[in-house]
Amino acid sequence: MASEIPLERPLTPLLDAIETPSELRELDPHRLPELAAELREYLLWSVGRTGGHFGAGLGVVELTIALHFCFETPEDLIVWDVGHQAYPHKILTGRRERMTTMRQTGGLAPFPDRTESAYDTFGVGHSSTSISAALGMALAARMQGRQRRVAAVIGDGALTAGLAFEALNHAAETGADLLVILNDNAMSISHNVGGLSRYLARVLASRFYASVRGAGKRVLSSIPPVAELARRTEEHMKGLVLPGTLFEELGFNYIGPVHGHDLEDLVTSLQNVRDLPGPQFLHVVTQKGRGYEPAEKNPVGLHALTKIEPPGAEPKQTGANTPKYSNVFGRWLVDIAEQDERVVGITPAMREGSDLVAFSERFPERYHDVAIAEQHAVTLAAGLACEGAKPVVAIYSTFLQRGYDQLIHDVAIQNLDVTFALDRAGIVDDGPTHAGIFDLSFLRCVPNMIVMAPSDENETRQMLYTGWAHEGPAAIRYPRGRGPGVVIEEEMTALPIGKSRTVRDGERVALLAFGSMVTPSLGAGDELDATVVDMRFVKPLDEDRILELARDHELLVTIEENVVAGGAGSGVGELLANAGVSVPLLHLGLRDGFPPHGNADAELAEQGLDTEGIVAAVRARLGSARPEQSTG
Repeated sequence: MASEIPLERPLTPLLDAIETPSELRELDPHRLPELAAELREYLLWSVGRTGGHFGAGLGVVELTIALHFCFETPEDLIVWDVGHQAYPHKILTGRRERMTTMRQTGGLAPFPDRTESAYDTFGVGHSSTSISAALGMALAARMQGRQRRVAAVIGDGALTAGLAFEALNHAAETGADLLVILNDNAMSISHNVGGLSRYLARVLASRFYASVRGAGKRVLSSIPPVAELARRTEEHMKGLVLPGTLFEELGFNYIGPVHGHDLEDLVTSLQNVRDLPGPQFLHVVTQKGRGYEPAEKNPVGLHALTKIEPPGAEPKQTGANTPKYSNVFGRWLVDIAEQDERVVGITPAMREGSDLVAFSERFPERYHDVAIAEQHAVTLAAGLACEGAKPVVAIYSTFLQRGYDQLIHDVAIQNLDVTFALDRAGIVDDGPTHAGIFDLSFLRCVPNMIVMAPSDENETRQMLYTGWAHEGPAAIRYPRGRGPGVVIEEEMTALPIGKSRTVRDGERVALLAFGSMVTPSLGAGDELDATVVDMRFVKPLDEDRILELARDHELLVTIEENVVAGGAGSGVGELLANAGVSVPLLHLGLRDGFPPHGNADAELAEQGLDTEGIVAAVRARLGSARPEQSTG
């Protein structure tokens, strides 16, 4: 077992001989464990070079090999849920030598991507979509008369989402030939129980068992009293020895648990179950971080890995003494909870990412991790607010998209006192599935909502307090990573609702900057001698200040780390139009498209949302720049 990430590329002669799964299927089954060992070593090395998710991938090395060995991919379809665990899949499907480009501009995507490989059957990033997508594929194959197998691989965490259960319920209704594989990395595997489980799994997965059970049921069904007794006996026995009664009740043939790191068992079970008709459910027990001792001991902390710099490399300036925005939120929540016993913290399985660890330990009775269930998180908060609590929902911007109906229907319509702390707003390295670039657009159109965008760490703390103090729904959206490093005031003061602050006075041009765009706008303001306003509020906008700026300046420029369509700038344009004020207006924001994965700062610069890009765009509009300087 490895205890360190290898800094040199390991020797992997067997893995190097496999470019596609068809070559994998030519191996003698006895060599598969050797391949698994090499694949695990290569995965550790490659992720050490690039950073990224690796704990889940280490846990499914054997399952990935077994799936590609037993299924005729890419004709047979494998749908990976979320995609954190798909790195071994990428290595085995022709992308081994490109793994060191993971999450880099122009490199491999950090999740399965249909445009990247024929083996990536469905684009993912958010959890719990695999069963729905795989069911759709199975139904399409049935419509087309194609004999292809379809499997969905979903984790025990992702299975907590309502979407997964909706798909399970529908799958049974359709009777589609679908295999759902539960990758359960939360259950321990003891030696005794494992032996019994393997035996039961082999029996239940065998064609003989399926045929005998089916024949027996047909015979006994002609004798109603006996048939009922047989049915109840089978259910009770399976309930005693197997955890699959729920899935049987949903209409699946439950198989397992299968030891997820025993390739012989995995291959046998998959070969037996792959051609069984109707909905099949295979329960595979794995260990997250398998084969890397630190990850086995700390699967949460080592869910992902940062890039390991080689010896002698110049140390990077990480700003370690500057808190991340998530740290500012985490500290604020503890501070406000100490002041008010009504405060409740809610997260949909993002305790560490949203920095709720301290709050969960300090106030366990007021902390609710609802698992991957964003819709429930929002409506749970609504219910709490109905009875006088002060719930704070800590959620990534991209994941609030999944709870949008609940935000409107359950919170906003009833004008309930719920505070939304939206982390990861704006561009992120992980690409389009995780970029929080739509929240200003989809939030500002909702009645009763207050929407704020802080420009630094201290504004984040004060805006969180402002949203909490406001008796109604409020959202504070802040980016991933660290801010400009301003001093954070301990005292919490509610900001005047809907009021901006001018951070630089200038002439001709006024830059109306929202949130993270204030810092690059200040640099642009110095170069352009422009007025720079930290707008603070996206809703309500500072109407008086905007109208004043329109009277005193030749050009108003709105700047936001959000799509231009329907965003904060659109709100400024609507305000001016309704007031009958005509003034040249330039909207700077993210283009109408999905940003690729890669360095977030580089992508912002490419989109013209750094100081140089803002200056070029303004000069182009004013007509004082050469055409090649314009960013449009």
